[in-house]
Amino acid sequence: MSFFPCSCPLSCNKTRSECQKKSTHHQSEPSTSVSLLSQPSLPLVPSLSSPLQSSTVEHQCLATLTDHSSYVSSLALSRKSLFTGSSNGEIRVWPREQPFSSTGNIVGAGSGGVKSLVILGDRLISAHQDHKIRVWKIIDDSNKYKCVATLPTMNDRFTSLFSQKSYVEVRRHKKSTWVHHVDAVSSLALSQDGSLLYSASWDRSFKIWRASDFKCLESIEKAHDDAINAIVVSRDGFCYTGSGDKTIKVWIKKDKSHSLVATLKKHLSAVNALAVSEDGKVLYSGACDRSILVWERLSNGDGDDDELHMTVVGALRGHTKAIMCLAVASDLVLSGSADKSLRVWRRGLLEKDGYSCLAVLEGHTKPVKCLAVSVSGSGSDSNSDYSCMVYSGSLDLSVKVWNLRVSTV
Repeated sequence: MSFFPCSCPLSCNKTRSECQKKSTHHQSEPSTSVSLLSQPSLPLVPSLSSPLQSSTVEHQCLATLTDHSSYVSSLALSRKSLFTGSSNGEIRVWPREQPFSSTGNIVGAGSGGVKSLVILGDRLISAHQDHKIRVWKIIDDSNKYKCVATLPTMNDRFTSLFSQKSYVEVRRHKKSTWVHHVDAVSSLALSQDGSLLYSASWDRSFKIWRASDFKCLESIEKAHDDAINAIVVSRDGFCYTGSGDKTIKVWIKKDKSHSLVATLKKHLSAVNALAVSEDGKVLYSGACDRSILVWERLSNGDGDDDELHMTVVGALRGHTKAIMCLAVASDLVLSGSADKSLRVWRRGLLEKDGYSCLAVLEGHTKPVKCLAVSVSGSGSDSNSDYSCMVYSGSLDLSVKVWNLRVSTV
């Protein structure tokens, strides 16, 4: 029996076993009753929010996609489509062209809620509450999809079944083969070149899979003391994991395995979301303590990763409840919260300018659970104007489509 704290999206302060007595899939009916009085104090780090705005943003909600029968838990974007995953295991695909369709075609359904989605070429990869990872591929021009693989693959399962060395202790007096996740797969990430797939789980482990044939290459067991809620990989290969144990860990691949190079301890409650800047130098972390911490990666300058460390430079504050999701696009940071709102942040031209909250997007009637964003125009230059499309999924069973136009004053 597991006695780890529950990893419900709004931190219900029960043990996982207590929460599971109420529901087999204990995120199917998330509580929205978290009050400010029950939340931890904000971390003792300086605020980076600046009242001086060097930018302005015009925003408009273009559409609300409501054809979901349960809450929207994950989003992914391809060049032409938006994919949405729901807590009942259903995956839908929506064309991104305007006017937006009010009905999304069903890609497929697993037996557990969809926790994360990523796009790899012509394949869609989904992580599920039932401990599995599924690979979907379009089978013809009619926009129909087929599940072409379930991870771990049959070959991985068979080869590990008969070897005693393949079994690891996952709980007290319980063992499983190392290629299996034994709790919900909470997050997926891809390496910069798309050759590796990373999966994180509430079983406290994360695994690395070869994308060409989905063979499990490595499993980091007991990577954290509690459930892992988020995993991201920077363009230069650093892997970050955020956990219910309030920490973020930094990993780097050395030879054929990943090694821990830093443990970040500033949050006062479970870490729910991570995002990394496009140049890989800045990490953003969101937690139930209502703060978004900004970390900068430092090294000794001679390429020795053992000397790498991260320092927290401050926090983005403004949300009144738990941070549920984060996304980075160009020089923007977007955050979704249990307070039902999204916030759009932009870093100033000078380091002393900090970050400005350019907009608060309101319209959802329940917590915002997931985000996806795409930029059009010259968003890489902080002196240029550009626009982006933002997609937000919520516990109110809807996805909202927002258009942002960012201008430099």
